[in-house]
Amino acid sequence: MTDVLNFLVAAVLALCPLLLGTLGETLTEKSGNLNLGVEGMMFMGGVAGLAGSIYYEKAAAHPVAWVSVVIALVCAFLCAAFGAFLYSVLTISLRANQNVTGLALTIFGTGFGNFFGELLGNSAGGYAAVGDVTKGAFNNGIFPGLANIPVVGKLLFSYNFMVYLSIALALVMAYILYRTRTGLNLRAVGEKHAAADAAGVNVTAYKYLATCVGGGISGLGGLYIVMNSSNGVGGVWVHNCIAGYGWLSVALVIFATWHPSRAILCALIFGGLSVMRYYFPVSFIPSSIYEVFPYIATIVVLVSVSMRRRRKNQPPASLGLAYFREER
Repeated sequence: MTDVLNFLVAAVLALCPLLLGTLGETLTEKSGNLNLGVEGMMFMGGVAGLAGSIYYEKAAAHPVAWVSVVIALVCAFLCAAFGAFLYSVLTISLRANQNVTGLALTIFGTGFGNFFGELLGNSAGGYAAVGDVTKGAFNNGIFPGLANIPVVGKLLFSYNFMVYLSIALALVMAYILYRTRTGLNLRAVGEKHAAADAAGVNVTAYKYLATCVGGGISGLGGLYIVMNSSNGVGGVWVHNCIAGYGWLSVALVIFATWHPSRAILCALIFGGLSVMRYYFPVSFIPSSIYEVFPYIATIVVLVSVSMRRRRKNQPPASLGLAYFREER
């Protein structure tokens, strides 16, 4: 029973970066943009948030935890959103190929993160890390009293604030997309650019806003990976620490059928697959086999979703297509 409970808790902790990456890409794709640069934006957000906290701690005589957290979140969001803005300029204004541009953003963002992450470490004499105050703020549970309740407390109330933030964000995003005029307009843009334009919707503004905000949300997922210590290290840049998370997030968008609230369960499943080897080891199965489980699941998901032809499971009709207003 204890092993199962610990596994579920670890799966929820592993859910957070996947869910944030998935939510960011879902918002982007709802506008009709297919941004394959999620991983690059997660790298950019991760290193920017880490740098923001480190430089704040150096500048402040007595660093305050919540200030350090806010600075990290803002830096991560803005840096990743800037990457998404570059993508938007190329694909929306200049109408470059979205697939190629997204791949270029992944390559750029990965190099950006690793370069500046190593630069932070070298400037600090080997490696750069946030202090215990910031590390505790990102890793300690926010309901310490409730977390002591047997079973239920650990399962529901033992997580850091970013886990609850990511789940709340998924629910809020689902509400906005399906219960508000803004969400209706955004979905209209993703389904048929020309029809939305004819109805008076500013297609360009919606695509820019959704893509940049979506990129910023993905960047928060990268920050979580860097700051979280569930893997034994937190608040330190590790080379290629975010590798693979962005691509899994892109697959999870399809698994969740472009619905933010469904992404919670989908991210939990993939999070469980990623930590399974620590809690249910099998002697004759190498640990490297466990590591590929999420990617095997990705292939299965893509095949199964492509075989389902129900209308509600389909992507936005204009996904990946540039809009030429003069051809309306």
